[in-house]
Amino acid sequence: MRFDPAAPGRLFMTHYDVFNGDADGLCALQQLRLTEPRDSLLITGPKREINLLERVPLDAASVTVLDISLDSNRTALIRLLDAGVQVRYIDHHFAGDIPAHPALDVQIETLPDRGTSLLVDDALNGTQRAWAVVGTFGDNFDQAARRAAEPLGLSEAELGRLRDLGIYLNYNGYGATVADLHLAPDVLFRRLQPYADPLDFIAGDPAFALLRNGYADDMACACALVPEFADATHRLFVLPDEPWARRASGVLANELAQGAPDQGHAILTRLPAGGFLVSVRAPLTRPDGADTLCRHFPTGGGRRAAAGINDLPETDFDRFLDAFRAAF
Repeated sequence: MRFDPAAPGRLFMTHYDVFNGDADGLCALQQLRLTEPRDSLLITGPKREINLLERVPLDAASVTVLDISLDSNRTALIRLLDAGVQVRYIDHHFAGDIPAHPALDVQIETLPDRGTSLLVDDALNGTQRAWAVVGTFGDNFDQAARRAAEPLGLSEAELGRLRDLGIYLNYNGYGATVADLHLAPDVLFRRLQPYADPLDFIAGDPAFALLRNGYADDMACACALVPEFADATHRLFVLPDEPWARRASGVLANELAQGAPDQGHAILTRLPAGGFLVSVRAPLTRPDGADTLCRHFPTGGGRRAAAGINDLPETDFDRFLDAFRAAF
């Protein structure tokens, strides 16, 4: 509950928007709030910070949840539902058993080339399609993004700008903490929010240049890397314990996957306390198995085409390499 500033002394119930801090989560919420504006409090974080529902208080009136795994948030979700909180849940990650509850409105699909932005696009009948295209590009579903964009009649140059924006939004979400990011995801959403057309955001908001320049600098460092392991169907890279590496890890995995679609890719980024942050991409020609691979490890999860492990102990490196080679 919060005090109503228009009527001091009166309380009103609060809505929370809970979303992944990557391109798909940002663009899913952008579509919803352009079509269904409402006052809300934002709960988000770096891309890998997905146990977000536990931060929603029990006196919330309602919650919209976008692009985070139900399976990873099950306990907090049930706690909220049992407290009478209305929850709308839209996602494309592994969910496990979905609770049956009258307060839960759920739309979850785990197809390998459809992210949350496209699920929201379905719910809104395509009314904010350009933002759905941005989010889909950001999630590395290039073919699906191009198919979705066909009714918009965009030039190839305009489509390229939307792809760039999706990549930069996604890139900004990677990091061990918010301090690694150029813009905190809640701040970035508020920068996107005034723009019904993502091309206007690209042309008019300085945040775009900040993300573009940061991406260029970080990827220049990444281009100097050589694989730690490589064969005909796999490549594995190890990145140093540096903020640029934590920011670049996920987008680097996407770029490598696009460049070698028959290969599986793993990016292991050293963490300050030891161990690795892991990003895995299944081969684009066989986009399945990444989530299964990563769930073999305690902090792993994700989706069929792309998944990760938040903290892989260094002692598990050889076990991970063996599992990675077997998976693809």
